[in-house]
Amino acid sequence: MTAAHPPGLAQSAAALVRRDLRILWRRRSEAFQPALFAVLVAVLFALALGADSRLLPKVASAVLWLAVLLAGLLSLDALFRADAEDGSLEQWMLAPVPLPWLVLVRTAMHWATTALPLLVATPLLSLLLQLPTPQLPVLMASLALGTPLLSLIGAVIAALTVGMKRSGILVALLALPLYVPVLVFGAGSVVAASQGLDPTGALLLLGAGLVASLLLAPLAAAAALRIALN
Repeated sequence: MTAAHPPGLAQSAAALVRRDLRILWRRRSEAFQPALFAVLVAVLFALALGADSRLLPKVASAVLWLAVLLAGLLSLDALFRADAEDGSLEQWMLAPVPLPWLVLVRTAMHWATTALPLLVATPLLSLLLQLPTPQLPVLMASLALGTPLLSLIGAVIAALTVGMKRSGILVALLALPLYVPVLVFGAGSVVAASQGLDPTGALLLLGAGLVASLLLAPLAAAAALRIALN
């Protein structure tokens, strides 16, 4: 008999994604809450400022960015908590694949279930908020670069607080100061485009932050998880 080969990175990622999708389907009523919350924020802003047709296009990009940020923050505390409670994190520690890889896969799933639906809905929400059409490509580019960065930063915060009970407020207090630069550069790139300026600099800064976070955030989150479970 030949010994079974340990699963590779692709196999372990596929297994974790299948598990997360099954859990997501069982809790589908909860899974859509962040996206629904973001849509409600955009709709309420549109209703509140609907009488002022000049102000709404000016704040549309900031409103959409803020809605996406708050939607991701809403589900951040649960990123690793369920796995810590049912013992799955201990299995992650014993898995024959690097823990940062599993953290990266879980973070990608968090982004795909919270930010990606909002990215798809952004063109419709921008119409609701009367965002000028020439600014939409810049907004989409900033969200495509900034939302994964928010998820990676949030993964580190969630890992640091996974051992604490009722840490929702603490997660928000720790995450918001780190989210502010992303929000500033993301919404600022659209504002620069609206003023006829070049938004490339802000987009490049978001891209640089995303690359750095892809390299460092999984390592930092994995170290925080090890500390929390010891």
